[in-house]
Amino acid sequence: MFRQLRSEAEDALRSALTALSLPTDDLGIEEPPEDVDAVLASSAAFRLAGEVGAPPPKVAADVADAIDADDLDYVSEVTTQGPYVNFLPSEAYFAETLTEATDGGYGRLPDREERVVVEHTSANPTGPVHVGRARNPIIGDAVARVLDYAGYDVDRHYYVNDAGRQIAVFTWAYETFDESDLPEPERDSPEYEMVRYYRKGNTFLEEGDESEVEAAEDEIQAILQGLEDGDDDTYDRVAEVVDTVLGGMQTTLERLPAEFDEFVKETRFMRNGDTDALVDRLKELDCAVYDDDAWQLELDDFEKNLVFLRSDGTSLYTTRDLAHHEWKFANYDRAVTVLGEDHRLQADQLAAALELLGDDTDQLSQVFYSWVNLPEGGMSTREGTGIDLDDLLDEAIARAREEVESRLDDRTRGDLTDGDIERIAHQVGIGAVRYDIVSKQPTKGITFEWDRALDFEAQSAPYVQYVHARCCGILEEAGDGEIPDEPDFDRLGEPEERDLLRVLARFPAVVEEAADDLQPHTVATYTRTVAETFNAFYRECPVLDADEETRAARLALVAGTRHTVANALDAIGVDAPTSM
Repeated sequence: MFRQLRSEAEDALRSALTALSLPTDDLGIEEPPEDVDAVLASSAAFRLAGEVGAPPPKVAADVADAIDADDLDYVSEVTTQGPYVNFLPSEAYFAETLTEATDGGYGRLPDREERVVVEHTSANPTGPVHVGRARNPIIGDAVARVLDYAGYDVDRHYYVNDAGRQIAVFTWAYETFDESDLPEPERDSPEYEMVRYYRKGNTFLEEGDESEVEAAEDEIQAILQGLEDGDDDTYDRVAEVVDTVLGGMQTTLERLPAEFDEFVKETRFMRNGDTDALVDRLKELDCAVYDDDAWQLELDDFEKNLVFLRSDGTSLYTTRDLAHHEWKFANYDRAVTVLGEDHRLQADQLAAALELLGDDTDQLSQVFYSWVNLPEGGMSTREGTGIDLDDLLDEAIARAREEVESRLDDRTRGDLTDGDIERIAHQVGIGAVRYDIVSKQPTKGITFEWDRALDFEAQSAPYVQYVHARCCGILEEAGDGEIPDEPDFDRLGEPEERDLLRVLARFPAVVEEAADDLQPHTVATYTRTVAETFNAFYRECPVLDADEETRAARLALVAGTRHTVANALDAIGVDAPTSM
């Protein structure tokens, strides 16, 4: 209902300003402070005071007088408070919010008939997913989910770097070294088994005999050239390594969960001729030069040139990525890419090159993120290795299991099987990791701390998940049959009931805002507001012990909260346990 009230307020304000012969280009619509009864307010009087030649409160009063609230459905009254024009909610606003929130699909917006591709993660397939990069699949998947909730047709892509030097080294090492020369894998999983070859190969290239290293470099170069020349045998050799590692990485990512509709290999754009055709077009640009044994673009806004073709005729990652992006533009209405901040220069140069090629870069949006750090001593790690995402998730589940079991009383413990406890531990543990990461603005650095992430009493995933579990418990005890199809809103007159309805009404607008701005952390922030407001309602408004009509209305409010919390958590990829 918030979206409908906002639209109604904007139209009414625009009409009032027009009637007063005032400009309507900036309505100044904003949400008022919590202690103001209004749902929305306008600060336009500040802007218009100089033009009118009157103080802002006088301008606000004139604007409010020009609006007839009787003509509005969701606004009951238009008042002023100093220079602000306030829009107060009607009874219909609350009543329709209650009805809509009891629908299981609450928060999903209508189909926009617009296709969006979200590319995220795209870590080089050279070994296990590292915890430092965990922010990419978590934010990327949350961005895709929020866009899906907002009515977009979303495809999730992983762009596979299978043509660079690292993969050529990996392929050479896999074909060169014997497994008997390698240490035991850290886990029984393909990427952990394969990364041993990659590490062995890099050590050899750094420390091996000079003549043997030179011979190895010739073989590595031959692999790169074979890919460039479209040699089928070379593609098959590389694909065996890449696909094996990707299979293991995919299993790890599914734990988050982060799933993909398609793994798009960069060699695809070499084999189909797109890269060669793109190179020809780049050479024809006025800013293209051959310098330092390479073809480059001299881009005015950048200190470094963009190299797109080496002297040996091999293309670069960015060259192939240009072809990849033109393919996206041809097949989707929008393209969203989630990237680490260390890729900002590369992304900016890519966008500049696309513009020079005549592409509409308004279709392209980029979400940048900072790395995830762990506090010193925050995790147990294997000697001599970094922290992999699997390590983090395993420890999250173990810590969550301890926390869940410590909170169970004798009655609750008797209601839960070992399988139930394990399920809850997975939902809470992985949810805590995911929520803690997605709830921060992407460009702000994160130091992941267990005590904060798993705090049931603070603003964390377990805190919000517990509200969903509490709603499920109340409704299970009451029986779903007690929830009326058309709840009697008139029975909900307490301040805590109205406050909760106000918060629930905003959910579709929160989804819309998060999708427009590509900022899923706003949904996480909203879930905490829902949880806090519900807990205040729960403390002050008995549900099951209320009289029959009030009980039915309050059960509908609990059901609306359950749907809102479940869908908001789902929109950022966090499970909503039915018991905790």
